[in-house]
Amino acid sequence: MSRIGKLPIAIPSGVEVKVGTEAVEVKGPKGVLVTPTHTELNYAVEDGHVVITRATETRTARAQHGLRRTLLANCIQGVTKGFSKTLEVIGVGYKVAVKGNLVELAVGFSHPVIMEMPEGVEAKVEGQKLTISGISKEVVGEIAARIRRVRKPEPYKGKGIKYDNEQIRRKAGKSGGK
Repeated sequence: MSRIGKLPIAIPSGVEVKVGTEAVEVKGPKGVLVTPTHTELNYAVEDGHVVITRATETRTARAQHGLRRTLLANCIQGVTKGFSKTLEVIGVGYKVAVKGNLVELAVGFSHPVIMEMPEGVEAKVEGQKLTISGISKEVVGEIAARIRRVRKPEPYKGKGIKYDNEQIRRKAGKSGGK
């Protein structure tokens, strides 16, 4: 039995879960999220909890059990608390600015890089820290990864865009090889 899949998901007050044949819809104070269901799994809403059980004991059902439970738990957490990722822009002359739903990065190129935030994702800047927040964990993580990809942190001086909690592995320069 899947250790993660067998755990019931608590539904907080103010959250409504509708189980359909194709998808599970989660409505909460922050918005609405939809996650697809799997045909080999049974979804049930019982006294304030969502329980996912396997209809069959196939390899696919076992593989999907924990995954679908985690995706649904992320939807419930997203519509109640939301998710956020913090990025740091490190380097001399490197700047980040938010203008409406656009993020403008000046990271050593001849021109500023402008990235548009999708609907439901919000960006805030405090000094050199950029915080991406939204209700979908998948979208917030993908946008943060795309912004980081513009200028990955390099190992010699540590310049670039890195996650807040990321440790950059530093290398010695030319003189360090002797």
